[in-house]
Amino acid sequence: MIAQTEHSSLDQRSRTLFKVLVESYIRDGQPVGSRTLAKTSGLSISAATVRNVLADLEDLGFVAAPHTSAGRIPTVRGYRFFIDSLLKPESLGQQERAGLERELRAQNWADGSLLQSASKLLSSLSDMAGVVTVPRRDSASLRQIEFLPLSDQRVLVILVINHREVQNRIIETDRVYSPSQLEQAANYLNSRFSGLSLPQVRAQLLQEISTARADINQEIRDALTMAQNAFGVDSPADRGDYVLAGQTNLMSFPEFGEVGRLRQLFDALQQKNDLLSLFDECLSAEGVQIFIGDESGYRVLDECSVVSAAYTVDGEVVGTLGVIGPTRMAYSRIIPLVDATANLLGSALKTTN
Repeated sequence: MIAQTEHSSLDQRSRTLFKVLVESYIRDGQPVGSRTLAKTSGLSISAATVRNVLADLEDLGFVAAPHTSAGRIPTVRGYRFFIDSLLKPESLGQQERAGLERELRAQNWADGSLLQSASKLLSSLSDMAGVVTVPRRDSASLRQIEFLPLSDQRVLVILVINHREVQNRIIETDRVYSPSQLEQAANYLNSRFSGLSLPQVRAQLLQEISTARADINQEIRDALTMAQNAFGVDSPADRGDYVLAGQTNLMSFPEFGEVGRLRQLFDALQQKNDLLSLFDECLSAEGVQIFIGDESGYRVLDECSVVSAAYTVDGEVVGTLGVIGPTRMAYSRIIPLVDATANLLGSALKTTN
């Protein structure tokens, strides 16, 4: 955040000129000169006066002069001041919002199309990269478990999560089980654990196994052991994952014209660790979060801005989504887009679960 004393040091004329400069640079991607500002600001001032204001803004670290131009461009510090103090986000149009809602409600969480659709919508409407993290497993509940025998000592575990999501896992057992034995094990587990969240299932399994009496039924022991094997296998959502769309859109921005830098960014988006860590910071934050350039703490994102928001189901935060693009992005349009998509995705997840 910019210190309040620096806020108050700018008079209204300086604020107006700076706002025009940022909006011009976001729109055109070209350094803004004093003559251009004098003409487009709507203020009756000379280019010389504008140059004095620009010098003050440069002293504050809000603008910088590229080596190739006498014009100025916003710095990360300048963008932060612009967003915190001068920006007025646009309202998402009714037609655009209705289109988002219609598209998301038409998709299915179980087959992954809902999250994919949300990331594609963010990408297409922003012309940048869209990201949606997979809902955390602590928000998922077990509805049903089923065991099917495979060859040798392998068993197919079918988990029904939140009514519609189906996960298949293969486990190794210490002996061969008949179909009737597997059915009995599934019936016991469903009676004990159906409706519990996955972390609750894991915790209760560990407790029951550790406190099991010596005279406990062998079939129950087998059922608990198979369930422990099934729930001990991490799914992508247990590890943390996200759905990414539109990363090639970033190639159209001059800021990413250097092949080496673009390759590093693409590699980071594919490896996911840094971005997942960044998005984890948003899980406990309210509203839209904006990371500009090096504010993210990750060097590979130094030329990027990330606009993100958490999405909720029944008031519980389950994941985050956002847009990744250059620091020169249309924040006034991207912020309400991310906010609305987060709200609509949460509603769509509630409907499909």
